[in-house]
Amino acid sequence: MPKDLQVVKSNHIISASYRLSVIEQRIILCCIAQVCRDETITDEVLYSVRASDLAELCGTDMRRAYRDLAEAAERLYERRITILFEPDGKPRAARKRLTRWVQDVDYIEGEGRIELRFGKTILPFLTGLTEHFTRYQLSAVARMTSAHAIRLFELLAQYGSVGEREISLEQLQEWLQLEGNYSMFADLKRRVIEPAVAQVNEHSPLAVKWEQRKTGRKVTHLVFTFGPKKTTKAAAKGANTALTPAGMTDTEMAAYARPGETWEQLRARLRKAGTAA
Repeated sequence: MPKDLQVVKSNHIISASYRLSVIEQRIILCCIAQVCRDETITDEVLYSVRASDLAELCGTDMRRAYRDLAEAAERLYERRITILFEPDGKPRAARKRLTRWVQDVDYIEGEGRIELRFGKTILPFLTGLTEHFTRYQLSAVARMTSAHAIRLFELLAQYGSVGEREISLEQLQEWLQLEGNYSMFADLKRRVIEPAVAQVNEHSPLAVKWEQRKTGRKVTHLVFTFGPKKTTKAAAKGANTALTPAGMTDTEMAAYARPGETWEQLRARLRKAGTAA
């Protein structure tokens, strides 16, 4: 599987409420990265992920990759997602839709491979996106071992051009489906927030800091400030990272993409802007 695969999601999916394990996240993201966005896609298209792909991409051993893939195949069909959206852009008609990620999933034992079809409801949020979407390299989250870290990275990447995002604890718990858990902020901080931030800082191209905000005496909001990590050209070359004309990786550059813009158009525009500067 190519290492430069791009994940493109509607922001409705980024801000949806769902719970997936790390391996389930990896499978879904690998399949999303295979979606062709320049042609008509139906819910009959099969997307395939091999244990060897996961082992190479995520740095896990083959035996564990085979086991994880088989176990994930059993659970993925039951995984649901709640999406809040406005049909035809009409706020008064806002809907909260409960649906499934996939309509069916097969595990091919002899090949250590999983095949799935995305649900009909999900596909419009993955294809034909011309506005309100988030794009990043799959490799940015591939080494993360926390499902919360992957979600946090996506929530921050959605605001990549801003560099700051404030999230209420209530909203975060809903997005991560933590309702009923971690009623004490100290537990949420220790078990979810701090480990997630640590992994985003370690494995992704973002450098993240955060602080808590109170309403009265109670912590009610988290404020994340973030931006691309500063790397030297020598370090980037040693990491075999393709640099853009602006000196950024593709993941860092994606934050500046305009709706409907191709990678070639984005690189050309940043190169021109850099020359003008």
